[in-house]
Amino acid sequence: MLAAMEKEALLQKNYITETIETIYFGGGTPSLLSLDQLQKLLEVIKKNYQIHPFAEITLEANPDDFEEKKLMAWKKMGINRLSIGIQSFVEADLQWMNRAHNAEQADQCIRMAKATGFNNITIDLIYGTPSLSDEAWKENVDKAISLGIDHISCYALTVEPKTGLDKMIQQKKLEPVDPDKQARHFSLLMQWLKEAGFDHYEISNFSKPGKKSKHNSNYWNGIDYLGIGPSAHSFNGKSRQWNLSNNAMYIQSLAKNIVPFEMEELTDMQRLNEYIMTSLRTMEGLSLKLVEIKWSIKELQQILEIAQKPISQGLMLHQNNCLILTNPGKLMADGIASDLFFI
Repeated sequence: MLAAMEKEALLQKNYITETIETIYFGGGTPSLLSLDQLQKLLEVIKKNYQIHPFAEITLEANPDDFEEKKLMAWKKMGINRLSIGIQSFVEADLQWMNRAHNAEQADQCIRMAKATGFNNITIDLIYGTPSLSDEAWKENVDKAISLGIDHISCYALTVEPKTGLDKMIQQKKLEPVDPDKQARHFSLLMQWLKEAGFDHYEISNFSKPGKKSKHNSNYWNGIDYLGIGPSAHSFNGKSRQWNLSNNAMYIQSLAKNIVPFEMEELTDMQRLNEYIMTSLRTMEGLSLKLVEIKWSIKELQQILEIAQKPISQGLMLHQNNCLILTNPGKLMADGIASDLFFI
């Protein structure tokens, strides 16, 4: 697999012509790669692409992967940001989610990373699980703040169809997810992190000033990106492409010097819909000026007309020539965005 990914990185080197500002090892558990494998991938990327000297280089890792030797080696090879899948600091919650790590490991891995010199750390937290009370959710958030975490990504628990979790809920072996509880947890989260000095810069992401994720921000701002590996997605402003998810077929294709992907050319309206969807998720909001410049006054007027309803309901603000979701509006972001879409 690693040889195939290295081959794809070589074959795709003309997809991104600008200087690369972020590299993100994720979409699985890249921390399970050996140090030599990770180093080799980084060398291939740096050899074939123009990398900014102060590029943000992030590695996703789970708490049970952490060892001092690994951390020191990651830092030495240029990894300067860690994304840790904490999910929860509450033991009962971790057990309900069937996570491999425990609450003590969740705490210790952050302390270990900081002691090794990592000062750019983000963690994932999950809210709205049946096992998580409002009080335990507060403990989770307070714990992250007390550990000096400057970036927190928070997601409502989703139950995918036909998964083991879905099956156990259907068989009434586990409690179902309560959407009202999830909405309450999200509202409390926004309040607590604002009081702690965090910017809510994207629906699921909170950071202390100056600690936004460059990688994620580039995505929401429509910057081109290249994904390497099975199921990886890429975007160049005009089209998007995605690699086959089948590992065996991916490896076989690259052995023949063929990158196995499907591609979709985006229409002007599809690009506008994507801009609506991504921009409304951010604290800056949807720029009406940009809509007029990149599309036309016709699209601008339609958006403004439809936006009057969520504005009157207190779900959206029209300020500084932008449309920005209020906190209640963030709970309904997908629905508000879809109402603005051009069919």
